Amino acid sequence: MSIAQQTISKQKIRRAFDRAADSYDEAAVLQKEVCSRLLEKLEYIKLSPQLILDAGVGTGEAVAPLLKRYKKSRMVALDLSERMLAKALGHGSLLRKPQLVCADLEQLPFGDNSFDLIFSSLTLQWCNDLPATMQDLLRVLKPGGLLMFTTFGPDTLKQLRSCWRQIDDAVHVNQFTDMHDVGDGLLQAGFADPVMEAETITVNYQNVDKLMADLRAIGANATAEGGRASLTTPAMLSKLRQAYDVYRVDGLLPASYEVVYGHAWKLAAGQLEKNELRVNITNL
Repeated sequence: MSIAQQTISKQKIRRAFDRAADSYDEAAVLQKEVCSRLLEKLEYIKLSPQLILDAGVGTGEAVAPLLKRYKKSRMVALDLSERMLAKALGHGSLLRKPQLVCADLEQLPFGDNSFDLIFSSLTLQWCNDLPATMQDLLRVLKPGGLLMFTTFGPDTLKQLRSCWRQIDDAVHVNQFTDMHDVGDGLLQAGFADPVMEAETITVNYQNVDKLMADLRAIGANATAEGGRASLTTPAMLSKLRQAYDVYRVDGLLPASYEVVYGHAWKLAAGQLEKNELRVNITNL
């Protein structure tokens, strides 16, 4: 298994998402669409969770749909950003609001066997140690519980990454883990019956400045440590615009996102503990 190795400062992530809390919903068109598609996949899964964890709740896009689908469930909403959590609270109803927990997904502050469903949309890519995170997610799931998630694959923002590499050696776009390796990681962590799917979603822009502005507006400009640390100068931005323009089609610049969808189960009591199942992988 080859998990993308990177170190992203959690303080940097928290600051980026705190700053983005007010602008996130307007700019997060792709993130909302991916969350909606992940929610749709729950229609085909028989589950009656008592306690749900939304791991990386953000501004709360999934809160109301999850509470509507599972009318008898309670929810815990976890996020690293306090300001994002404050936004998420507004998505609950008067009588049913999520319990807010400000914490790191890589250091879950919950007891063993706590949740029937863990729902996590576009958060796992911020983890520095994905295998350890998967093991901890398994730990807090109840036997028979379900992990449902999305993350980004390595072709995400490939155009932007390629253009920056022509300019300097700093890390401007984070590395993302391949779908097959994510599936293998689930098995190694002890999950059962993992199902992986992937699709590419392209967002078109008039110019690269708008793309960069959207990344800042959703807090996705927190990058891993490495490379040459420097401020982005006007000259560098000019070179970036020129480099990206080679991708222009019909007047628009594409930004590709490789979206990875996955779900897997924690073996229920009485099931075989040795998990030798293969990963079911589909390209959408």
